[in-house]
Amino acid sequence: MSETALRPPRAPSFLALSHLAPMPALLAEPPVRAALLEDLGLAGDITTEAVVPADAHARAAFTARRPGTVAGLFCAETAFRLLDPALVFTTLLPDGSAVEAGDVVATIAGPARPILTGERVALNFLCHLSGVATETARLVAAVGGHKARICCTRKTTPGLRGLEKYAVRAGGGVNHRYGLDDAILIKDNHIVAAGGIRPAIEGARRRIGHLIKIEIEVDTLEQLEEVLAVGADVILCDNMPPATLRQAVERIGGQAIVEASGQIRPETAAAIAATGVDYISAGWITHSAPALDFGLDFA
Repeated sequence: MSETALRPPRAPSFLALSHLAPMPALLAEPPVRAALLEDLGLAGDITTEAVVPADAHARAAFTARRPGTVAGLFCAETAFRLLDPALVFTTLLPDGSAVEAGDVVATIAGPARPILTGERVALNFLCHLSGVATETARLVAAVGGHKARICCTRKTTPGLRGLEKYAVRAGGGVNHRYGLDDAILIKDNHIVAAGGIRPAIEGARRRIGHLIKIEIEVDTLEQLEEVLAVGADVILCDNMPPATLRQAVERIGGQAIVEASGQIRPETAAAIAATGVDYISAGWITHSAPALDFGLDFA
C-alpha cells in the first residue's frame, strides 16, 4: 500500500454527518446477495481456495483513485458480512463524504479468503454508487446559490433503484418518485391516451387518495395554460429553453411546484436554476454516471 493511502482520513463532510439517513441493511442485502451468488457460481471462489491458506489473515484498505463523493460503503460491508461475519469492516469516511485521490474510506480485516472472495462485489457497488453520488454532487454544485434542488428519475439500473436513489441523496440531491405507485406523473403519452390535459387530470383526481400528488408534463406555454385552468400539484416543464422556462415560472406564480427536465448538464444547470424553478431532474445521474474508481489494497 502506498504512503498516500496510509495517511489519516480527513474529517467527514457536513453532508455525510447531518443529512444522510443510512440505508436499512434489510434493503441492501438482496442485491448484494444476488451479486455474490452470481460471482460464486456453482463451485465458489476456486482461485482463492487453491492458493490462499485457510488460516491466513489480512487487512486491506478501500482507497479512492480520484476525487469524488462516497456512496455504497454499506453494500461493501454487507458483502463481507454475508461471506464471513468474523470480518471487521471499519468506515473512516462515511457515505456522503467528499474524497480526494489517495483517501482511505474504509478498512476490512480478518480471514483472508472471504476478503478476496468479496473484493470485486464490494468494489462494484462502491464504485458504481459513488459515481452516481459524484455526478449528483456536480449538479448540486452547479446550481449553488439558487433554490433549485437536483432530483433523480426512474431511469435506474433494474434491481438497483433503491441503492441508486440512496446514492443521489449521498451526493446532495433528492429523490423523485420511487415507482409507479407513489405519485401521479402524467406525461405526454398519457395526455394523448386520456384525450387531453383536462380529462387526464380530472381522471387522476377521481382515482387517488388525499396524500397522493399529481404532476403533469408540459412542453409549451399553451399546454401550461391548460394545466393552470384545471390545477396540478407539480408542473414538469420538459425541454424548455431558459427564456421560455422563465416565462413559465412567472405564469405559474406559485400555484404549483415547478420542475425542469431535459438536457440537464453541469454546464446548463445554472441557467435553468436561474429561471426560478424548484426542482431540476436528470436521468443520466443514475443510468449513465461513470464509476468512481476505488481500489482494495492489502497491507
